[in-house]
Amino acid sequence: MATELTKDSREDCATPQGGRRAAGEDPVKREQILDGAKRVFMEQGFDAASMNDITRAAGVSKGTIYVYFQNKEDLFAELIQRERFRITESARHALNPDLTVAEALHDFGVLFARHISSEYTIKAMRMVLAVNQRMPTLACGFLSATPMNPVSVLRDYLDRQVAGGRLAIDDTELGARQFLELATVGIFKHRLFGTMPSPPPDAEIERIVTGGIRVFLAAYATPQS
Repeated sequence: MATELTKDSREDCATPQGGRRAAGEDPVKREQILDGAKRVFMEQGFDAASMNDITRAAGVSKGTIYVYFQNKEDLFAELIQRERFRITESARHALNPDLTVAEALHDFGVLFARHISSEYTIKAMRMVLAVNQRMPTLACGFLSATPMNPVSVLRDYLDRQVAGGRLAIDDTELGARQFLELATVGIFKHRLFGTMPSPPPDAEIERIVTGGIRVFLAAYATPQS
């Protein structure tokens, strides 16, 4: 979920598919429904999944599920938002200001590479691609440019490092995207298209991220970093 849409596309993605974001006030029940939906989507795929299947997996009544979510598109969009929030918060913590730039980028890069190559993320991305022509708002929810996005979090970190004189980057959003590409080179596309059937071992992720940091800092580091 690293890629963001262009600035001109943001308004079109402002409202995700569905419309029950504010309905249902019990956060525990909401999470219960989302967990059930996640299991069904991962097992059956988006098209084969039904609200009846999700109701059974979540252990709630059909009346209850519709208090919280309008349809399965609404549920899937909310799952995307939940996962993006979780990875973004983890990424924010990984960019520890007490670490050197190289150390912070390492922790962030390893975390992101593991996430982007995970079975859940890859399956979710394939589902979005499969239904994109019919339901483009799902892709908008998956890729939209908001503060709750690893690109935005990394860009903000790079801005602080530029201000502190440790990096010299004219365009920190481009720099953030470049680093995410460097941290996942040889992984993401192979996972998405099935030529890498399972997530890479940690040693391979470490090798790729470490190499990416060397390239990134060779381009942008200042003598103070």
